[in-house]
Parts: sequence; structure tokens; C-alpha cells
Amino acid sequence: MRKLLQFLFKILFRFSLYRPENLPKAGPALVMPNHVSFLDGIFLYAFLPVNTCFVINREIAQKLGWTIRWVNHLLVDPLNPFSLKEVIHQVKAGNVAVIFPEGRISTTGNLMKVYNGVGLIALKTGAPIIPVILIGLERSIFSRVSNKIPSVWFPRVSLHVFSPRNLKLNDNLSFRLQKQHSAAQILRILQESLFAAREEASLTTNLYDELLISAKKNKLGKVIVEDISGKASYRKLLQGSHAIGKKIADSISDERIGILLPNSIAHVSVLMGLSAWGKTPAILNFTAGADHILHSAQSASLQTVVTSRRFIEQASLDSLIENLSHSLQIIYVEDIVSRLTLSDKFFAVWRVFLGSKAKKSVNELILFTSGSESKPKGVLLSQRALMSNIRQISSVIDYSPADRLLNALPMFHSFGLTAGTLLPLFGGLFTFLYPSPLHYRVIPEVIYDRNITALLGTPTFLSAYARFAHPYDFHALRLVLAGGERLTEEVRSTWLEKFGIRILEGYGTTETGPVLALNTLLFSKIGTVGRMLPGITWQIEPVEGIEVGGDLQVKGPNLMTGYLKKDQPFEPLTSWYDCGDIVTIDDEGFVRITARLKRFAKISGEMISLDGIEKWSAPIDSKAQYATIALGDPKKGEQIWLYTTAKDLNRESLRNLWSENSYPMLTLPSRVIVLEKLPALASGKTDYQALSRLSKQE
Repeated sequence: MRKLLQFLFKILFRFSLYRPENLPKAGPALVMPNHVSFLDGIFLYAFLPVNTCFVINREIAQKLGWTIRWVNHLLVDPLNPFSLKEVIHQVKAGNVAVIFPEGRISTTGNLMKVYNGVGLIALKTGAPIIPVILIGLERSIFSRVSNKIPSVWFPRVSLHVFSPRNLKLNDNLSFRLQKQHSAAQILRILQESLFAAREEASLTTNLYDELLISAKKNKLGKVIVEDISGKASYRKLLQGSHAIGKKIADSISDERIGILLPNSIAHVSVLMGLSAWGKTPAILNFTAGADHILHSAQSASLQTVVTSRRFIEQASLDSLIENLSHSLQIIYVEDIVSRLTLSDKFFAVWRVFLGSKAKKSVNELILFTSGSESKPKGVLLSQRALMSNIRQISSVIDYSPADRLLNALPMFHSFGLTAGTLLPLFGGLFTFLYPSPLHYRVIPEVIYDRNITALLGTPTFLSAYARFAHPYDFHALRLVLAGGERLTEEVRSTWLEKFGIRILEGYGTTETGPVLALNTLLFSKIGTVGRMLPGITWQIEPVEGIEVGGDLQVKGPNLMTGYLKKDQPFEPLTSWYDCGDIVTIDDEGFVRITARLKRFAKISGEMISLDGIEKWSAPIDSKAQYATIALGDPKKGEQIWLYTTAKDLNRESLRNLWSENSYPMLTLPSRVIVLEKLPALASGKTDYQALSRLSKQE
């Protein structure tokens, strides 16, 4: 029977088995698979040793009836802890037990919670855990997500068996906490294994190819993206990308081409088209001003920029284009489309019909740092790194093609590109691309009108949306992700009280694709940015003068290839990437950011956090904005200036606050300057460069 099943799986499901040498030949061992369909047990039965014992929920066993008679099994009741005793006994006796740690078939297509009872079994037996991941059966008609994910009779299936893992036990915890800790470790092991399995099963290194695969899975006719001018199905998007990309590739020999466009279907088409035809897209920040854009273009050795006449006119960027045109060749999407012939369109339709993949290329993409603290640098990312980051996110947070996402963060912002555009396109989520995050009254209406279920933004923008939104506008929202800056308690509590929505804060940098850590519905802790994503290795380097925490450094498949700098040779990333943030990571793995390493002043030999001073000043007026900069001082080394929108704040009131809270007077800002509004970047971050320039005028 087992040989017959193996043969049928290879024929019908194009089955692949990865690392069969990790399959247990004898116990004691705990095999822990993910659970995505009713077929999971049959696949495992076909490949695991004959004497393997399957632990089955008693309620499920009644539905399976006589079929489980042929399988060595134990029945358990998840609500009855005593039913686990026999499982513990069997494992201690040297048997191999298969336990689905989620206790049920997934209704999200992703990992769900792990029961503490599974942690108890691992704790009591001390047996090694062998994580097993099934990829593909979530698309089977025998899954419980056929209402969310397009299902087929015989999807391609792979089984990934990973090397045994042992849990780290903490004897200092109570037994109840030890169970919880063990269950949390098992969830982490499964998430890491799920990411590794998806990486292993991936066949693409190109954004266009990944879009093509997603289109086949979710049906070519599905409407996948909408902007303020219309909608596009996968088919229309692929055809437009092919046609536009080929037209650009035929007329321009440059390897790298800049993109200066807002969130729109046209932007996605140009991005995918360039990727399909062997060009490297470089996404420019159209809000940065001519000097910054030219600096970015020179850093990336760009000679040509693609933009849109309609966009330039509506955004009043004529003078910007006038300045750029002296150094760069400007081409317009409207002109490219007008030059498409009937044969060009037919060729695009034909290639999409055939499922033709992208032309071989270097498969890279260029983004630019924000320039909030220095001149922007070009960040060279492999397209495989971007897709790895998407798979890392997907391994810890559940979403499906049934979700609907709104992205108002521009694509030159790495969060807006990876999490806001590429992730939904590749995951089959309908996405509304809104051209500006600054339309605070309109965006809540769009969320309400389109029944949006997922939203991402910076805390600054989320705060503004909350201010103008009706309490019912966000009734369909179930996932709100925040990044780009620190989430304040005021924004978090406002969303919770007004809309009943918990904001999930994350953390990352442009150089890391961008997401490094994330709070999720499965695990979250207020005041932290969540846990590190699977596949990321981290270390904390001590910093002189800082007693708690240290400089975060990371490695992972989502990291950049290196920096592109003006008038300097390419600077490859050869080792750890230094995030430049001072962090602490607790025993549960939650990351807490205390300050930017660059955001420190050294006064009389003491290291002083500028971010900390902003936080200390906030109680004076919780609705105001605060920003500090460090300037040279001949006596103390540096001095601190505080810029704020708090109208009644002055140095005397600040001194009183410092005295009341016993803050070191050494940290008291030398000057307090009140502004109507603090300068900000398009992402919502404070523009510290602008404040530095402003200080020279004081």
C-alpha cells in the first residue's frame, strides 16, 4: 500500500521529497508537521516508518471512520490533559509519534497557534522534534481554505523534512510557563521550517516570473490591482508589462533605468516590464527635490528616467522635470503606449498565453535610502532577496487571496514596495494602489468603500487617518501593519479605542528588503517591534557609553547586495549588516528599539540619546511633535537643540519637567525652537537634514 501511494503521489501530484535522510528510522522522536488538508496524514503515512504512531483528535477520528484501522494511532482529546499521558508513554518507550501541533487543519492556509499540550509532550519526553512541512496541499480541494485559495484536484506537492531539533528548557520558570515556552519554541521551529521549505520549493529569481506563477495559481482573469484610474486583471497586467518592457528595451540600451511614478498600475507595469526584459529598475523618490534625485541618479549611474505626463501635471512637478532633463533623458509612459503597434500587442498577448518567462538578466532592483540623516545612497537588492523577504513575512502572518489591501505608501519606500505591492501581487490579494498617503480624509473612505481588510502605513499616517475616519470606516480591517518609525502609545490606543483594532508594529531598513521583525496576531508585545523573521541571524554588539542594549547586526537571504554611492566604487555587503539601531532582545525573542546609533550626542564624554530626549519631552503636549538634533559645541563637544510644535513649550518648562522626573540636567536641550510644522519626508519620517539646515539660519 505504501509503495502504491508513493507511486501515485509522484504521478498525480508531481511529488517531491526533500532530505529523506532526516526521516526518523527509530524513536524516540516527535514528528511535527504543518496541517493544511485532510490528505496530510496519508502523505506522511506513505513515507514515514511503518511503526510510526499517529496522534489523532478523537473528534476527527470519528469522521475518518474505518480508514484509520490500518494505521497505528492514538486518540486524544485536546481539552483533556490526561489523554496526553499515553502519548508521552509511547514516545518514552522509544516510538516515533506524529503530532499536528496546531491541533486542527489550517483555516488560513498558514500556520495557526500551537497548543500548550504539545509543549507538555515535548517537555515530558525530551524527544527530538523533527519539523516536516507540506507545500501545495493547501491548494487541494481537501483543504479548508478552498473559499479563499483557488483549489485544484492535483496540486504540485512537496514534503520537506528538516533535521531534528531539541527545545531549550528554562528550569527557572514555573511548569505552566515552561509549557507555554515550549509551545512558543515549537511554533518558531515550524515558522523557520516553513520559510526554508518555501525558499527550497521556489523556482524563480525574477519579479515578473513570480507574478506569472501567481497569475496561474489565482487565475489570469482575476482583478488583482486597482488605482484611481481603473482596474487590471493578472492577464492585463502581464500583457501591459510585456509590451511596455519590450518597447523600452528595444529603444534604450541602458542596463539601469529610473522610475519616477506614483502608486499606479502604470508603475507596476513598468517595474515588471523592465524586470521581464533584462533591465534593472531604480525607483526614485519624486518628493525629494531635484538635487536629491540627481544625486540618486548619479549614484546608480542612471541616464534615463521613465515618468508620466499626467502625473507631472497633476503633481505640479514641471519645474522638477525641467531641472532633471538637463542631466537625464526623460521618457513618458504615454509616449511608450502610443507607439505600441498591433503586432506589439499581439506579441504580448501571445507570450502571456504561452507563459513565457522573463529574459535572463542580473535580476536586480535599486532603491534609495531616505536621506533623513545624510545624502541618499543607492541600495542594490537582488530580486531574489525581495522575494525571500516576502516569504519570511508570509511564514509568520496569515493572509490569503480573500484579503483586500490598500497601499498608499509610495513604492520608492521599501515598505510600500515589498509589503504593500509585491507581497499582495504574488499572494493573490486584491490591492488598491493609492497615489499619496497624505489624503487623510479620502483614504478612510476608500478603505470603507472597497471593504479593505489589510492596511499598512507609518504611525504618522495612521494617526492622521484615525483623526478623520468615522468609527465604522474600518469595520472590515483585520490587519494593520505599522513601520518606518516608532509607534507611539497615543496612536496605538486611539486605534484600539476608536476602531477596536490592534496595530501590529514591525521594523526594518531599506537594506534588508525591508522587514526584519514583526508583531503578529500569533505573537505580539506592546512596546516592541516583534520577533525576528525566520531566516535572519542576529547579534548585538556592545557600544561604548551605552549600558543597556547594543548595536544590532544581521545576516539573512533578504539583505542587499551592496551600496551604490556617487563618485565611489560599488560597496558590496560581505559580512554582517549594521542596522545602526540600539536594541534589546528579551528571552521570548521580542525586539525593543531604544535609539538610532547615529541619533546620539556626546556631551562632556557622556552618550545621550536624542530619541530619548524627544520621548521625555512628549508629556508636555502629547499631541505635539518633537525632534532633536546635535550641533557642535566648543566647550562640551556637542549641544542639543529641540524643535517642537508644542506652542507653550520653552526651556523653563522643560527644565521643570527634567527636575520633576530627575532626568540628568546634562541632557537638557540648549535651545527650544517652536515651529508651526516639523519638516517631514514622504514616508512621514522627520527630516533631520532639513532641521540641520534650518539651525544654520538661527
